[in-house]
Amino acid sequence: MIPLGLKNTGATYQCLVNKLLEPLIDKTMKVYVDNKIVKGKTDGDHGHDLRKAFDIVRAFSLRLNPKKCVFGVRPGQFFYFMISSRGIEANLDKIQAVLDMKPPRSVREVQHLTGCIAALGRFMFRSANKCQPFFRILRK
Repeated sequence: MIPLGLKNTGATYQCLVNKLLEPLIDKTMKVYVDNKIVKGKTDGDHGHDLRKAFDIVRAFSLRLNPKKCVFGVRPGQFFYFMISSRGIEANLDKIQAVLDMKPPRSVREVQHLTGCIAALGRFMFRSANKCQPFFRILRK
């Protein structure tokens, strides 16, 4: 367990999870902070992929909250993503919400915008480079 209130705990946790689940990430699993999605094209593949994920969780004594676990999700919206037979894609509603945002007028609004872009960043080519003007504003 990581103590709350310390700096960089989220980033530290994300690095840990990425390292432990590295063999599965981008093959059969997507991970974003505490959201983990195991995908499979068929039920048999999915069961095998879940077994691999659970084996890693067990090997490193990680814990899952059963109240937050969902199994057998069919294609559709899940968290901020769309799950389909093609894989995990950006949710078009979330993209449209960013496109419809008013230009930010305060530091707080810039932070909100960069957070939204970060959530969608895995679907954008060089999103960090495109956000450089926002990051410069936040540095001041």
